Amino acid sequence: MSSHPPAPRKERELFEEALELPTAERGPFLGSACGGGAALRRRVEAWLSASESEAGFLPPKAADCAPVAPETAAVIEQAGDSIGRYHLLEKIGEGGCGIVFMAEQREPMRRRVALKILKPGLDTKGVVARFEAERQALALMDHPNIARVLDGGATGTGRPYFVMELVRGIRITEFCDEKKYSPRERLEVFVQVCQAIHDAHQKGIIHRDLKPSNILVTVNDGVPIPKVIAFGIAKATGQQFTDKTLFTHFHALVGTPA
Repeated sequence: MSSHPPAPRKERELFEEALELPTAERGPFLGSACGGGAALRRRVEAWLSASESEAGFLPPKAADCAPVAPETAAVIEQAGDSIGRYHLLEKIGEGGCGIVFMAEQREPMRRRVALKILKPGLDTKGVVARFEAERQALALMDHPNIARVLDGGATGTGRPYFVMELVRGIRITEFCDEKKYSPRERLEVFVQVCQAIHDAHQKGIIHRDLKPSNILVTVNDGVPIPKVIAFGIAKATGQQFTDKTLFTHFHALVGTPA
């Protein structure tokens, strides 16, 4: 008996995850994630190839970012380093422009946080403006279903960073699948996401990149709590995030096209 082809949703999720990785890491990731499924891997690779070829009018989320120059590679922070009062414990995420660490705040209290720092070599005006805009957008938020900004600053070399609440959760689709939630239960979780986005809209902030990997679900006293993260390409209406020039180029599509 032949096996059923994988669901299209699986292809989309793998594509989204691979798209967020550096090019050199995509092959090993797909080799592991596809579990030997050659047909599935070919389809995902085709999506990635199409995304690259369309970069002229569908720029990826990190279109403003440039590769890290070899001479700056040596100053990339690693687990064990410290930035101000924060001790870096483990790298937990990386995008085109920023690296996210789980860190321990040492004073005035001890707690675990997430620290996002601009990559070395990316301190161009446009990238810094977007990075600071994300920090400001999150700082304006005050909703239990949106990750909170706790602090911010700059490293000794002048690269900006900001500190967020550490969200210990998994993507919303994975959470609902693992729990085998019914449609009603899934909608009860999703309603909280809608309320969070409504709150952001009331403050004049449009996220522009809502997808499962940017909505993490934690459990508090047995109750699922979704948290919206990654306001890196958010748009403000009626206000200004930063005093640096920040705009979306005409005909440029932001977000995750798939």
